[in-house]
Amino acid sequence: MADRFHLWQNLGTAVERNVSRHNNYLKTVVVRTDGLPSDAVANHADAKRVMSSIEARIRERHVTVHALLAQGHGIREIARELHMGGNTVRRTARAASPEELLSGRHQPRPSQLDPYKPHLDKRWAEGLTNAIQLQAELQDLGYRGSYQTISDYLRPRRRRRIRIVAPAPPGVRQVTGWMMRHPDRLGDEERRQFTAVLARCPELTALHGHVRAFAEILTTRSGQHLKDWITATRADDLPGLHTFATGLEKDWDAVVQGLTTCWNSGPVEGRVNHIKMIKRQMFGRATLPLLRKRVLLTATRPAAQPVTTVGQV
Repeated sequence: MADRFHLWQNLGTAVERNVSRHNNYLKTVVVRTDGLPSDAVANHADAKRVMSSIEARIRERHVTVHALLAQGHGIREIARELHMGGNTVRRTARAASPEELLSGRHQPRPSQLDPYKPHLDKRWAEGLTNAIQLQAELQDLGYRGSYQTISDYLRPRRRRRIRIVAPAPPGVRQVTGWMMRHPDRLGDEERRQFTAVLARCPELTALHGHVRAFAEILTTRSGQHLKDWITATRADDLPGLHTFATGLEKDWDAVVQGLTTCWNSGPVEGRVNHIKMIKRQMFGRATLPLLRKRVLLTATRPAAQPVTTVGQV
């Protein structure tokens, strides 16, 4: 009598073999939750500017001071409460917006790179973003400054570039797991990605249908429909399932009994697993006579009495 667990396990191996044949489809399936393309570079003009710590502190100070002024507090009281100078509080109170405090704070100093900035802007627009190559070009034009000056000038542009990286496509083992699990046990994101995979590959859709049909036979123990299931699988181009079906036919009577009756070889498999566990507990030194004694000991000992194993205190 075949064990239903191993039947399902062998089916999973066959399903994984079929899914791996369509790995190219999986590489092209990328499901994004934000609606953005899978591989794109956003325009730096539309990118969100990163706020510096100084600017954030000035904006927070402006909001706090004006909130206290609206509550009726005076300049000296606000300065004493916020541990700020009186002139700073007055200047913040006079500014209608934080931009009035930020304007003119960082005025660029004259640099020997100024005559060559138009050339840098042009080359950057053409796609040359390597500062070392740009420095070599500027040196041919007469630039005698340092590499760091060029790098500092290009750094804000590099920060404005946003690379939108696509999430990794689902792998063979992942899709196999989705296919072998009950649909109700899939999460929303897993179900959406699995639906996208099936929509791009008709073979995987047919494979999923056969898996669910076999799961119905296994859970309802309707082994009388197994022959119809094998006929349906062989009508599709699914070599992995064909091999699985051939294996079922070689041990047909045991498979039908395992898928029809309530009996199975689970207790035997459990005893074999128990013997393996005992051998592992002996760190590989368990010979056949010792294993026999320990197995017989556990079989004859009452269930309520714990069994002391090697290593237990």
